[in-house]
Amino acid sequence: MSFAFTDDQQLLADSAARFLTDKYGFDARRTVMTAEDGWSREMWRSFADMGWLALPLPENYGGLGGSTVDLAILMEDFGRHLVVEPYLATVVLGAETIARAGSDDQKAEILPQVAEGKLTLAFAHGEPAGRFDLARIAAAAARQDGGWVLSGHKAVVHHAQTADRLIVSARTSGQTADRDGITLFLVDPQAPGVALRPYPTIDGLRAADVILDGAVVPDSDVLGEVDAALPVIEQVVDRALVALSAEAVGAMDATIALTGEYLKTRQQFGRPLAAFQVLQHRMVEMLAAKEFARALCYRAAGAMDDTTGVERARAAAALKSETGRAGKRIGQDAIQLHGGMGMTDDMAVGHYFKRMTMIDVQFGNAAYHLRRFAGLS
Repeated sequence: MSFAFTDDQQLLADSAARFLTDKYGFDARRTVMTAEDGWSREMWRSFADMGWLALPLPENYGGLGGSTVDLAILMEDFGRHLVVEPYLATVVLGAETIARAGSDDQKAEILPQVAEGKLTLAFAHGEPAGRFDLARIAAAAARQDGGWVLSGHKAVVHHAQTADRLIVSARTSGQTADRDGITLFLVDPQAPGVALRPYPTIDGLRAADVILDGAVVPDSDVLGEVDAALPVIEQVVDRALVALSAEAVGAMDATIALTGEYLKTRQQFGRPLAAFQVLQHRMVEMLAAKEFARALCYRAAGAMDDTTGVERARAAAALKSETGRAGKRIGQDAIQLHGGMGMTDDMAVGHYFKRMTMIDVQFGNAAYHLRRFAGLS
């Protein structure tokens, strides 16, 4: 597939590459990971100054109105540098949900603060028994005088511990796995009845389980129509699949570059490993897998804005399945070519492999999305 950036998109790609190369090296990232929040608020302010937090947000709410292709360009560079800041949680999932489902007042209150770097969000949707099915929601919301009482358990909510607001899905009618009956709520993570169980993930990020036990939410914090949130959730997650896949492509690119440099410097039998033809073939196969995933990524990014319904879902499912497969192949080959050193904490290649592994399972792994693609018609 032939794909060319516009002048503005190339400028975005070049500026992101320069900034992250200068400010976000591997050692700097490791330092940030050990901070209390697990990410840098100073870096987050820089992201706001660069316009990245405003990039995909609506222009009438302080955003730049960028396309999904623009978002993918930025996320690809985030993948190359293993960015740990809550961009996916706040901008791609959280702000996108507000933009699609929120009232005018909710958008006016929240989206400009996101664009300015003053407010972070977390998307609390997945549950322990969810099995990647977006409709399988057991958390419940019951009517109570002028509001709702929430109960349930949300699992692996990225950056929940540092979020200013949680976006929580709960069932307001129907049975678990029914498509109808799901509603979205804005929840204060510090409110009574909300408990967080935070933990680090293997790829260096932070997540938490969110336990809801009698959390009270007023009607003013309902997002969108009651009982009808699933279509919004599906649209938001499909766009997030493109963003995650673009990040994975960036991680694949960096992994291949690191492996190529290692093969040029590591000596065996008096020659660099790069001189052995069988290893050259392995590198070519890794590169081909990455290029195919990248082409599919930008095709799907275009589909997010130009198509709806089944076509959008098929594009997202095909992409997520392919990037999961390619990331696993490239990561495993890179580790093998580095030998035992590849899995040590001091070697960046192992960190890239861990991030690609976690991207594969977020919102459905390669096998799940292959089945999803086959089932869409």
